[in-house]
Amino acid sequence: MAINHWPEDQRPRERLIRFGAQHLSDAELLAVFLRVGVSGKSAVDLGRDMLSHFGSLHGLFSASLDQFSLVNGLGPAKFAQLQAVLELARRSTSEELKRGDVLSSPEAVRQYLQLMLAKKAYESFAVLFLDVKNCLITAEELFRGSLMHTSVYPREVVKAALSHNAAGVIIAHNHPSGSPEPSHADRTLTKALQQALGLIDVRVLDHFVVAGSRVYSFAEHGEI
Repeated sequence: MAINHWPEDQRPRERLIRFGAQHLSDAELLAVFLRVGVSGKSAVDLGRDMLSHFGSLHGLFSASLDQFSLVNGLGPAKFAQLQAVLELARRSTSEELKRGDVLSSPEAVRQYLQLMLAKKAYESFAVLFLDVKNCLITAEELFRGSLMHTSVYPREVVKAALSHNAAGVIIAHNHPSGSPEPSHADRTLTKALQQALGLIDVRVLDHFVVAGSRVYSFAEHGEI
């Protein structure tokens, strides 16, 4: 049965308006995004199919266009809409970090880095440059590499920090392999960056490792 034939108090869009988005299931939220289903399936059914096919919201958000289009009812138009929604979320979180002390918004930092790094198929190294009040100046992807390795040059991070007149940085990279546990090389790099940036009085406030929906914080584990 099409959703518009459901009782009004069971329709996802009406429930969202009445009770708030947090009261909807993942499939119901996807149904609001999709608006319509496909032949023989409501938008909620299609939302469930998406979650089943990709395994999770993260799997869905990380899918390429070709992977996305494997689900009946999905294609370039919906893919473009989803990418626009994700980019709007990233920009909204960026605005939040620019307005206040990022250290007072650790969850916002995590969300921002997940939106920035989690879906990349290659290893990416990014830096959040902060002013003296720990507000975000800008974020940049400085290096990228293969699935297993990327070369990070401390001197390039130092040059970027000076160009942005940063007082502090948060460094981050992703692990496309799926585990957020830092490697020995990650820990060695962190110390090298702390030493190099310390020479120009720029503090390394944290190092995050992003692996899908999981994030490892060096600071939270007492390693910075």
